[in-house]
Amino acid sequence: MKFENVLAEVNGFGRFQIRTILLLVIPRMTLPFHFLLNNFIAAVPSHHCDISPLDDGDLFRNLSELEKLVVSIPAQQDGSSHSCQMFAEPQYHLVWNGTNSTDPLKIPCTNGWWYDNTTFKSTLASQWDLVCDKKSMNRATATIFFMGVMLGAAIFGYLSDRFGRKRTLLVSYIATTLFGFASAFSYNFPMFVAMRFLTGVGISGISIVSIVLCVEWVDIKHRTYVGVLMSLDWSFSTVVLPALAYFVNDWRSLTATVTAPLLAAMITWRWLPESARWLISTGKVDRAHFYLHQCATVNHREDFMADLKPEVLSKVILVEDENRKYSYVDLVKTPRMRRLALLTGIVWFGVACTYYGISLNVTGFGVNIYLTQFIYGVTEVPAKAFIVFFLNKIGRRLTQVGTLLLTGLCIFCNIFIPQDQVAARTTVGALGKMFAEAAFTTVFLYTTELYPTVMRQNGLGYSSFMARIGVSVSPLMMILEETWIHLPNTIFSAVAFIAGLSASFLPETRNIRLPETIEDVEQKRRRSIPTSDEKSAS
Repeated sequence: MKFENVLAEVNGFGRFQIRTILLLVIPRMTLPFHFLLNNFIAAVPSHHCDISPLDDGDLFRNLSELEKLVVSIPAQQDGSSHSCQMFAEPQYHLVWNGTNSTDPLKIPCTNGWWYDNTTFKSTLASQWDLVCDKKSMNRATATIFFMGVMLGAAIFGYLSDRFGRKRTLLVSYIATTLFGFASAFSYNFPMFVAMRFLTGVGISGISIVSIVLCVEWVDIKHRTYVGVLMSLDWSFSTVVLPALAYFVNDWRSLTATVTAPLLAAMITWRWLPESARWLISTGKVDRAHFYLHQCATVNHREDFMADLKPEVLSKVILVEDENRKYSYVDLVKTPRMRRLALLTGIVWFGVACTYYGISLNVTGFGVNIYLTQFIYGVTEVPAKAFIVFFLNKIGRRLTQVGTLLLTGLCIFCNIFIPQDQVAARTTVGALGKMFAEAAFTTVFLYTTELYPTVMRQNGLGYSSFMARIGVSVSPLMMILEETWIHLPNTIFSAVAFIAGLSASFLPETRNIRLPETIEDVEQKRRRSIPTSDEKSAS
């Protein structure tokens, strides 16, 4: 008897599994909220030097506000006020249409800045004057957050395989909540950066542990649907985020608002089950029996569990040493695991790098930031619709390869579309983003099915670590535009093609039992869906 046989008897997709998915939707809502939060809290509103403290006598005081701006702030080529400079002395001739043969002296802002609060009541830029010479510090906040996510993937991947999915999730909930609210109440910029980094560490656990816990409780037939369903919360939350940001347009309040759902998640955590697969693979058969009995009760399959004793479960997953503690080193100890780690690392790097590369490269839809973000979220939903069909019909490997190649093709095609054809470039960019999202959805499910139970969280943690490296280098690639304007797109498309090629060497997992041990991977002891004869024999 295999674990899939046991799961089939207690119903591998019943009320118990649906309840688990719904309980995990609450914390997973915060993933896109925090991952995309910088689009709003780090936005830079229109600004210019603050001229309110200036006093040049009655002549200056008698000018209108617009005239004061004209004589104090130099104009840019498009006619708007310069953001970072002011005149050393008021230039009254600009109001009186006089002439000045000398070029007026311009100096950096001496009295701070004035910010346009029409769109945002407060942002990081306006809070700590992260503009002009300090604008790079504002941009760095997103990179620092993703560095935290990268570190968290490694930490929580290990903790989940060492101490279990459920307890690791609680640690992740607490850490994200604590540091998320601390970010909102930071009293200076260094504190905010540190808290955002630690928020990234914590939220990474929610990202990688929740999907594994769900997949490990679902039968083979419904794994695809659950994998895609779990990713839909990202798309819908991406659509909700602009609405939240529109009504809560202060960065402190918005940061606290997007963290708040985790308070409910901590309350509902007690009803989450531990992974029975993980419990059996670590020799904790009594607890595994408890959760399987709970599953059978909720799904109205109690009769089967009455005859199933805990000691029988120890034979469901054969482990050479139940007391063995697995770590990331086990990813490279054996040949097939080493190959698997290499290929999944390349694929995850490519998926993340191109996804965020497209997000940085799409020039926008010519509308305000809220509507732009809303459209971005809506374009991801069709990707989830067609991905279910392809995952079931042609399998994980071909779907992963196809979505990556199509992503690379869209990026490559944009090289040949003239810059002035905004509609065409935006359409191709949005298509590329849709395929990139489909690739992301596939890779989460695919990787979960590739790694064995004893190393599944370590494998997903390592893969997510590689993805965050891809996210971090995407902005750096954009700087290469100064060398050749098409160089970033050329590199992004090449990365997508290489990742697609690497995915073609991975084994297919459609309708295949999840591997339980490293030996299952090394000896290819993975069999497909149990037949009716196997079920009756068991």
